[in-house]
Amino acid sequence: MKCELTDAVNGKPRVPVLNDQTLPKYLQSRRLENVVDKNINNEIKIFSGTGNFMLSQEIAKYMGLNLGNIRIKRFADGEIYVQLQESVRGCDVYLVQPSCPPANENLMELLIMIDACRRASAKNITAVIPYFGYARADRKTQGRESISAKLVANLITEAGADRVLACDIHSGQSMGYFDIPVDHVYCQICSGDLVVVSPDVGGVARARAFAKKLSDAPLAIVDKRRSGHNVAEVMNLIGDVKGKVAVMLDDMIDTAGTIAKGADLLHDVGAREVYACSTHAVFSPPAIERLSSGLFHEVIVTNTLPVSEENYFPQLTVLSVANLMGETIRRVHDDCSVSSIFQ
Repeated sequence: MKCELTDAVNGKPRVPVLNDQTLPKYLQSRRLENVVDKNINNEIKIFSGTGNFMLSQEIAKYMGLNLGNIRIKRFADGEIYVQLQESVRGCDVYLVQPSCPPANENLMELLIMIDACRRASAKNITAVIPYFGYARADRKTQGRESISAKLVANLITEAGADRVLACDIHSGQSMGYFDIPVDHVYCQICSGDLVVVSPDVGGVARARAFAKKLSDAPLAIVDKRRSGHNVAEVMNLIGDVKGKVAVMLDDMIDTAGTIAKGADLLHDVGAREVYACSTHAVFSPPAIERLSSGLFHEVIVTNTLPVSEENYFPQLTVLSVANLMGETIRRVHDDCSVSSIFQ
């Protein structure tokens, strides 16, 4: 989604200000206070976990609603306590909570929030998961491995969720692990003349779809081999990037090992500029050092995960997905098409 960025303040990136001029036409029709009819205000409620409270606020603002009152605390031994501070009986409830670090605590918090809503007689419970953790363990690549994506899907379902709304899941097959409906939305960051680069073979489908949106831009693929988790070794490049602007596209940046080695390869074969685009800014150490080393002209991410101030660096641009998530929630609630957003 193309957004207009405000100027940087003290060298720090700013989340774009969304207004009627920067929003696509399909998002302008129901903006802020006009988004939700007064008769619906008593039927739809949005609650936020502690994982990404600022994004939850932006989503609620887009829909012209206030966040629901909820009490979340930790006991001395780390156990999580959740209590809804208002009635949700007969309401459609949307719980916004990514499984960002600390992943296990945020996932458990989501499960307890779902349970609280179910026991409070909510009509429908939708888990809004901007970042779906454990999605990388979606298949067995070696013997005696767990498939954690399926386990987490089962936990969310058994907790009582009726529906899941997720953004840029690591692989599409993870949607099949749920026995409840899944709405999968994804981010699109537009640019000019370029070549789209997939950092690995597994991301080719995502990169091809992105390239198609950019007037069928050419596609290149980095062939890599992994010697272990979070350890990548780039082998060679399939495609031509010499003298071109290369955009490396991935669903997440964790330690940035894969994308940094890929960028180094692109420079070696003659790319004019290298950009990195990713939905989820996990940014585990030493990601910041790798991303700010001068390999990238710009690193573009979204706020599906909160980006802490200490992780800002000059090349970083953060875009908001609040309008995308809010519009999807509205369409789910109104039984309208979600896929038409991307057409």
